Amino acid sequence: MNPPFIAPSILAADFARLGEEVCSVLEAGADVIHFDVMDNHYVPNLSFGPLVCAALREHGVTAPIDVHLMVQPVERMIRDFARAGASWITIHPEASENVGDSIGLVRDLGCRAGLALNPGSPLHLADGVLERLDLLLLMSVEPGFGGQEFIPSTLDKVRRARARLDERGTPARLQVDGGLSPDNVADVAAAGADTFVAGSAIFGTKNYRDTVTAMRRAIEQGNSTRAAG
Repeated sequence: MNPPFIAPSILAADFARLGEEVCSVLEAGADVIHFDVMDNHYVPNLSFGPLVCAALREHGVTAPIDVHLMVQPVERMIRDFARAGASWITIHPEASENVGDSIGLVRDLGCRAGLALNPGSPLHLADGVLERLDLLLLMSVEPGFGGQEFIPSTLDKVRRARARLDERGTPARLQVDGGLSPDNVADVAAAGADTFVAGSAIFGTKNYRDTVTAMRRAIEQGNSTRAAG
């Protein structure tokens, strides 16, 4: 298992002072900064583009930036975010004409490659590229909106995804995004996830350090439960 990563989603941050927000959450103990990129086409909302990524790099942010592309087509955005300083770039299989080529493009541009599966997307959609992935993202809400509640059936999907990754011997991270908080992240960790995206559950609190610490303690509890089982 990979060491656990907590990845706050800037979709829930205060954009009037985004640089300060990102630095604060990293100082609070977060590992990765997560970008939810929406195009008002693949999903119904519009968020932000590569200029925000470049601006954070210019601001001095050196932590990994994890870009989740909810856009279609993806090729142009892959190139633009790679140039802007993205570390990981994750795509949806439904948004690419050739998933293997898109994954290859991400890696050719020097970024780590991820594949995202919506709640209704079966795990077998990742089978053809699983060994080439650095990250498999399971959405635990419908993509396109922040602040949704965690879909409980995701836990079984996480267990099955963990089993597939372990059977294939791939070191890819298993990320879960949507409705995570200190109250449920232990169950997600116990199911086998190692990377945890949270937006309003972190940025909506007064003390980021307390929240990140609470999440990490819950993750450790979930990992202990999994190890004991």
